[in-house]
Amino acid sequence: MDIKELLNRTDRFAANAGCKITEVDANHAVAEMLVTAEHLNGGNVCQGGALFTLADLAIAALMNNSGQLTFGIGNSIMYVSSAKEGDLLRAEAVNVANHPKIPSVEVRVTNQEGRLICHVTGMGYRKPVPVPQPS
Repeated sequence: MDIKELLNRTDRFAANAGCKITEVDANHAVAEMLVTAEHLNGGNVCQGGALFTLADLAIAALMNNSGQLTFGIGNSIMYVSSAKEGDLLRAEAVNVANHPKIPSVEVRVTNQEGRLICHVTGMGYRKPVPVPQPS
């Protein structure tokens, strides 16, 4: 099972948040989410945790595409503008350093007009075990 199909099936938190991986290759991964009323905070814009979940899913897809189980060990998010209900968000993760043990990536989350919503950097740790497959 490829990483796109695997994570779309097994990352239940991201799926319940409406996030889905749409593209993965050795150099980038894309996850998308339609902002719904359930994603809105008290200011009536998309809650930061929802944005982070979307970016984190793209990070997981890219880092685990190697076949080795990789967990995040450090992330930083910078919010640039707000997303609103009805926005289709796209998180594209690209490799910064595809190190065999400590990979790092950058993610740009944009809306359907290409406007930058947030920027995320992530660092992971690759364990010496394969990505688990569902039984």
